[in-house]
Amino acid sequence: MLDRLQQKWKVTGWQVVLILCTFAIGGSLSGLIGKTVMNWLTIENRFLWVIVYVLVVTLVWPLCVLAVSVVFGQFGFFTRYLKKMGQRMAGKGKKQVKIAVFASGAGSNADKIMAHFSQNAQIKVVLLGCNKPGAGAFAVAAKHGVESFTIEKEQFFRGDNYLPFLRKKEINLVVLAGFLWKIPENLIKAYPNRIINIHPALLPKYGGKGMYGNFVHTAVIADAETESGITIHYVDEQYDHGAHILQATCPVLPSDTPETLAQRIHGLEHEHFAKVIEAEAKKLL
Repeated sequence: MLDRLQQKWKVTGWQVVLILCTFAIGGSLSGLIGKTVMNWLTIENRFLWVIVYVLVVTLVWPLCVLAVSVVFGQFGFFTRYLKKMGQRMAGKGKKQVKIAVFASGAGSNADKIMAHFSQNAQIKVVLLGCNKPGAGAFAVAAKHGVESFTIEKEQFFRGDNYLPFLRKKEINLVVLAGFLWKIPENLIKAYPNRIINIHPALLPKYGGKGMYGNFVHTAVIADAETESGITIHYVDEQYDHGAHILQATCPVLPSDTPETLAQRIHGLEHEHFAKVIEAEAKKLL
């Protein structure tokens, strides 16, 4: 349960505890205030008493929760929560999962992902980050009308990790589509189980630092493997280590070169990656 709330609210495990405490205490406080007000009003008709009591509690509950949230350091969360709740009550806007794609190269996977969600009103790719100026991924983003930005090494690893920027863009899910840099711990903590990577091998084999692209396929062929494939997994603090979401396989042929095997692997990536992302995104709706 706590894990689901952590994913839904996009907070740490400790914050979930503090938020639940705020809800509980704020609710009790609003109930106490409601009863006090009703004692002042001395309404004798039971039906009318209940209606007025519910109305009073409904009006004071947001104020009570906000007051308690200050004590628990969750004022920012509850201001956003109450704003969204008010929008839903007013019938404004539907919940939407916003995806940021990180890439380092031509962006073939990014292209397939953006195309997959182009007609989806609830799940949208709204941002592409790339750490290589001039890479093909930027052209892919432009083709799909997706905002893009260059990921600078200093800011990514030793600055704010672009976390304020991602929050400003209301990013719910981060997808690594051929992104070669290790994700900073700060980002992983901010997006627990909401950063997804795809690796061109059957992990835990052929993973780790420096194992990407044709380096992986060369190693697979050199070891005379008869099978390879892809692994889609959550990102944690280690390279290619997070829990697996899906693996798909393909044969390694005796005649294969790294290039021919890469083509087969790309086919698996394009077939499965967007579908897995969609399933993960739906968990956040």
